Amino acid sequence: MAVCLFNYVNLNGGAIISELMINEQIRDKEVRLVGENGEQLGIMSVKDAMKIARDANLDLVKIAPTAKPPVCKVIDYGKYRYELARKEKEAKKKQKMVELKEVRLSPNIDTNDLNTKMNNARKFLEKGNKVKVTLRFRGREMAHVHSSRHILDDFADAMKDIAAVEKPPKMEGRSMSIVLGEKR
Repeated sequence: MAVCLFNYVNLNGGAIISELMINEQIRDKEVRLVGENGEQLGIMSVKDAMKIARDANLDLVKIAPTAKPPVCKVIDYGKYRYELARKEKEAKKKQKMVELKEVRLSPNIDTNDLNTKMNNARKFLEKGNKVKVTLRFRGREMAHVHSSRHILDDFADAMKDIAAVEKPPKMEGRSMSIVLGEKR
């Protein structure tokens, strides 16, 4: 018979600490009991439920403490914890992290260089990442910011077959940037 106060469970991406009371920690008068195979055994006193769990050489675990009456299940607690950890690990594997890749341009970029940058951005988008296209201004280039915005607009237009503009062009200090995401 196992005794544990806390079980760390990760649901929907956030770490939630759920207190799973087992065996003698359950202090309720009556509980709804679920058998080891999932069958409903009905509402009974905790002593009777504990007796059923001991006879099966398993643990009595309170799985739904907020229900009226609380729901307890007759299971092997160690195996239950292992299954929860395994499910959490599987869910974590299936999550995909979306990265923000950056492509840097300058106001006087040549067309071949721009095409190379577009190809790089296309590869990033095909892998499922977002792309931040940054147009950096140095020195006297700051005087012609308004006339350089078309470079970002042209970049977005050239990528519109696989990308959608998530954030429009915005000036941040000495650079103007736009964020492109995969088209849905």
